[in-house]
Amino acid sequence: MSVDLGLLVLRVAVGLILFGHGAQKLFGWFGGPGLAAATAMFGGHLRLRPAPFWVLVGSLSEVVGGLLLVAGLFGPAGAVAVVAAMLVAITVHWPAFWAQQGGIEYPLVLLVVALTLAIVGPGAYSLDSVLGLQLQTPLIVLGGLAVAVVGVGLALGTRAPATPSAQEAVARS
Repeated sequence: MSVDLGLLVLRVAVGLILFGHGAQKLFGWFGGPGLAAATAMFGGHLRLRPAPFWVLVGSLSEVVGGLLLVAGLFGPAGAVAVVAAMLVAITVHWPAFWAQQGGIEYPLVLLVVALTLAIVGPGAYSLDSVLGLQLQTPLIVLGGLAVAVVGVGLALGTRAPATPSAQEAVARS
């Protein structure tokens, strides 16, 4: 067995899961809510503005990032797209940790896997290898991660103000 085979299995498994997760929001596939409901969730519960823009960015990050991981194409680009989407997901599920309590456990695992793939690269069984592309330089990885962090900061920085919950309103009256 080889490290390259392990990277292929990891890329394909995680890439397909992320593709499916994004396709649920974008297209309503695999029992997902579809674009209209996802937009309502992004604008409502997540308070992202403008919701249609951010649902497209988030969904495309998962769909395209997942497909790039599966193919092993364009080095860290797919992995960085996944890192960005999972950073937003972590802010949504914070401060709970375990998935059973709606916490950050699952998006954190996906973020760590994607970050590892961004650093290590797609391996020999990838389109990058077939095409002779070598994009795994520290500068490209760090630059991509910086862009992802700035994008997440913009998404979170444009959120609508939180409204007090009904319970908080009752406690104040």
